[in-house]
Amino acid sequence: MTDLYPGLALGDVLIPEQASILPFKCAASVAKGDPVQFNTHTAGELPSVSPINTDGGVADSIGIALKAGSTGDIIPVCVRGVVKVKACGAITGGLQITGDITGRVDAGATATKTIGKALQTFGAADEGLAMINCENSS
Repeated sequence: MTDLYPGLALGDVLIPEQASILPFKCAASVAKGDPVQFNTHTAGELPSVSPINTDGGVADSIGIALKAGSTGDIIPVCVRGVVKVKACGAITGGLQITGDITGRVDAGATATKTIGKALQTFGAADEGLAMINCENSS
């Protein structure tokens, strides 16, 4: 593992003032830096979040957890901004990324929506910067 941007910890935002960060309730335990997916919705509340599917299915990530949380905790999730993430495999800088079931990001569009672009070229398990843009993902 190589730390491509040692100035930030995993799950930290590069410029918080320019990021869109929303509070979500954890439906399951989430680690800081995990890509998260919508879980359930209760009327009058924002949807809850959980780590990306671990049952082998593919889910759409809605952002990156900026803090760890247990079931019921409210955590900040970056839906737009530059965040330090961990790659599950090689990713060329500039490529679209998706959330991966390992709690990392991956290259390509295996989910129906990407969550942003790699700002650095990653090897497997490298940590570096990604531009997250779940507000306009496609």
